Parts: sequence; C-alpha cells; structure tokens
Amino acid sequence: MIYIIQTYGKAFLYSDGYNMTGVAMTLWLLVAACIIGFCLAVPLAIVRNSKHFLFRAPVWLYCFVFTGTPLYVQLLVIYTGMYSLEFVHHVPSLNQFFRSGIDCTILAFGLNTGAYTTEIFAGAIRDTNFGEVDAARSLGYSTPKLYRRIILPSALRRALPVYSNEVILMLHSTTLAFTATVPDILKIANDAYSATYNPFASFTVAAILYACISFTLIFGFRKAEGHFLAFQKR
Repeated sequence: MIYIIQTYGKAFLYSDGYNMTGVAMTLWLLVAACIIGFCLAVPLAIVRNSKHFLFRAPVWLYCFVFTGTPLYVQLLVIYTGMYSLEFVHHVPSLNQFFRSGIDCTILAFGLNTGAYTTEIFAGAIRDTNFGEVDAARSLGYSTPKLYRRIILPSALRRALPVYSNEVILMLHSTTLAFTATVPDILKIANDAYSATYNPFASFTVAAILYACISFTLIFGFRKAEGHFLAFQKR
C-alpha cells in the first residue's frame, strides 16, 4: 500500500522532462488552447457574419473542417502528418515546432476549440437585439465602434453559458494529449498503472482529478454568469 501511495504521489506530483505536475500540464493545455481559441474566435465570428461571401467562405470552411472531423484525427495530422512533409524539415523553426509534442497538441486543441467557439460567438452576434444596433447607428456609431461598444460586449455575455460547456468539453478532450506523449493526467495515470498493476486505483484517481477540475470550472462560470448576466434576471 505504501508503495502504491508513493508511486501515485510521484506520478501525479511530478512529470519528468517538463518540471510540471500532471494536473498542471492538463491545466496548461486547457488554458493555452482556450486562449488561442478565444483570440481566433472573436474576429472570425465577426467575419462569419459578414455580408460578403468571399469573407465568409474561408471561415465557414475552417469551422466545417474542424467541427466535422474528430479531434484525435486532427492531432495525428498535426503531430505526425505535418512533420512528414518535406518543406517542414527545411525550415528550422517549423522543424523544431512540429517535433514538440506539446506544441503540436496545443495547436491542435486551439484550432479545434477556436472553430467551435467561432460558431458560438457568431450565433450570439446574430442574436443581438436589433434595437440596440439601431440606437447605436442613430448616435452615429461607426461599424468598428458598434462592434466594440455594443455588439461584442452583449454577445460575449450571452454566449457565456454555451462557452462554458465548450471549455468543459475541451478539458475532457485534453485526455487525447497522451497521443503526442504529453504527460497529462491520463498519461501519468497510465504510467502509474504500469508501475502498480492496479488499473482501478490508477484511473479512479485520474477520474477524481478531472471531476475536481470540472466542478471548479463550473462553479467559476456560474459565478461569472451570475455577474455578467444579472440583467436577464427578473
């Protein structure tokens, strides 16, 4: 029993080569992917609602590809497929980037959640009250100022409940990081299982850690919704 506890403690409290715990690595993947996805989604959601087909089409194609294919396949294409291309080997920066499992994982996760978040924000923008837009137009707001002061603040607040679900789903998707040999919670749980031959205890600990992170995120988002969506309460 003592050996099992020591093994789990070393496994989940330290990841060789990264100087990070398994929990910290999972949180880093989640935060980095969500930041990339959010920064992509805000401008792309605006373009997604453009009246010009040539502007809308590339964004629609990006969303269609990344929401219509499995994340596991996307990770394999970026991690193993890209490095097999000849031109990648001739560009030092690309060669170094695509050799790193964690870099490829963050890129795949960021592009994937960016596509889903774009659709979420684009829908929220389309649902903006036309009265607010007309009132801003009557005050002489330009289109950039209209988006900055009226549409985006309103849309992002209303999209918060749906976006919180996407963040939770992204947390669950981080379990695919083991494909790129990234020592997240699941990878370390598997290593603990290999060391102790106790799959129930190993993966139960991992499940508890994921559940604790999920409940913490849910609690934080509910508090944020109560603050930013207070105007919707009766």
